[in-house]
Amino acid sequence: MSERAAAAVPGSGAAARGQPLMSIGEVLAQLRVEFPDTTISKLRFLESEGLVEPQRTPAGYRKYSWDDVARLRFVLTAQRDQYLPLRVIREQLAEADREGLPGLERPRPSLVAVGPDGEVPGREPVAESSDGRLGRVELLSRSGINEALLAELERMGLVVSHPPGWYDADALLIAQAVAGLAGYGLEPRHLRGYRTAADREVGLFAQLVAPLARQSDPAARARAAEVARELVGLSQQLHAALVRVGLRGTLGR
Repeated sequence: MSERAAAAVPGSGAAARGQPLMSIGEVLAQLRVEFPDTTISKLRFLESEGLVEPQRTPAGYRKYSWDDVARLRFVLTAQRDQYLPLRVIREQLAEADREGLPGLERPRPSLVAVGPDGEVPGREPVAESSDGRLGRVELLSRSGINEALLAELERMGLVVSHPPGWYDADALLIAQAVAGLAGYGLEPRHLRGYRTAADREVGLFAQLVAPLARQSDPAARARAAEVARELVGLSQQLHAALVRVGLRGTLGR
């Protein structure tokens, strides 16, 4: 690669030299401004997949440049907006390393105070589906549904509480979606098919993810979580496209 091209591609060695370096916690705080569900485990996993290569101190601590942050932002955007698998994103980054690729511009720093683990003081912690907890009152308040509707959703198995009575972030997303659909006149009884279809997909995808999830290697478990994320994204794409196709006749298109 020419010196000019290397300077133009974030993440290349020539571009990274001489840049201010950040800890993984500082990088996490930068990315969470736009990608609030990002975690330190996620950043480590993307590194293990070869999508970013932070420098290491003699003591083994990761140090990221702004070019590294640009690469991470490119990866996270491609996952969120296009549901691209890591294999495709890796190919695009390789192309960028060879020729330059739009979308890898170095980001402007966001001035965010961070704690030792990347938390942002004064900002509500990000609720993740695995451990973000909401009480019943907070779930009702944030979703806009009432007590009777929540009870009906629980009876149907669409929303599930965890002992001793807390809800995770996915329960909130479900309740918010139900509230939006209710605004168009759809009732819980209309949504039973969603539960049935989701259960079928869970059974299908579990066969693909379980072999990785059962391994004791943390990298394998991280890969299992990434595979599950990609499968969910592709399923959402497929479902949305099928619904659009099915509605074209109604819409006269």
